[in-house]
Amino acid sequence: MTASRSTVEIDQTKPSISRVYDALLGGKDNYPVDERVCEHLRATTPHIDDLAKLNREILGRGVRYLAREAGLKQYLDLGAGLPTTENTHQIAQSLQPGAHVVYADNDPIVLAHGRALLEENDQTVVVTADLRNPFNVLEHPDVQRMIDFDRPVAVMLVGLLHYLRDDEDPAGVVDGYMNAVPSGSHLFITHFCDSGPEAKRTEKSFLEFLGSGRFRTKDEILDLFLGYDLVEPGLVYLPRWRPTRIVRDKLTTIERLMVGAIARKP
Repeated sequence: MTASRSTVEIDQTKPSISRVYDALLGGKDNYPVDERVCEHLRATTPHIDDLAKLNREILGRGVRYLAREAGLKQYLDLGAGLPTTENTHQIAQSLQPGAHVVYADNDPIVLAHGRALLEENDQTVVVTADLRNPFNVLEHPDVQRMIDFDRPVAVMLVGLLHYLRDDEDPAGVVDGYMNAVPSGSHLFITHFCDSGPEAKRTEKSFLEFLGSGRFRTKDEILDLFLGYDLVEPGLVYLPRWRPTRIVRDKLTTIERLMVGAIARKP
């Protein structure tokens, strides 16, 4: 696999969701325009960096569940963002040697950085595609080469669907991917939650700088799982999904800004 960062045109004048997330995680693959968004988010929602880390932590716990307990060997990580520590392929392939992982994102910087990271890994690919169009993603030659759609697949929409407007039909996007995979496949979603006034303020800041979408209520997010069997503990705030450390009974405002769940296709 060959590519270099110089072969990909990157607009450094506009903030990128992937780069802002990288900055909140303490990464270096971002630009001043992205850091300015982070500073605004921190001013309106203190400890927003902690939320980015919570989302990254549940990704790790979720992939461990999918690999170790569900036994999945194929992963479609949609809206994957920039590589950081404990990426999906590293976790999955450590638990399921031979696991195939596809990262898909619409940000060209993800392709540049991802390909550089994966030059030695022939079981993982990175593709650039409009994730709102499942057909185009699923028919991408690299996806077709890497994923056997007759065998169960982990469809991962971690921190993605809240960037879709209602008229972009997030439920239809979910079903577009899940209809392509067989019984035994799993759906993994995390989503910003409309949990109160603080969530509304955060939503306003996000939309001001990062474009469209909206935070949804727990009931609206639960509807995205209709037809699939939720695994325990169901749809919960991120710290409460199969925690590996003690979780306080009363969560902070930040800890209640996102929810997540994994479900199995019957």
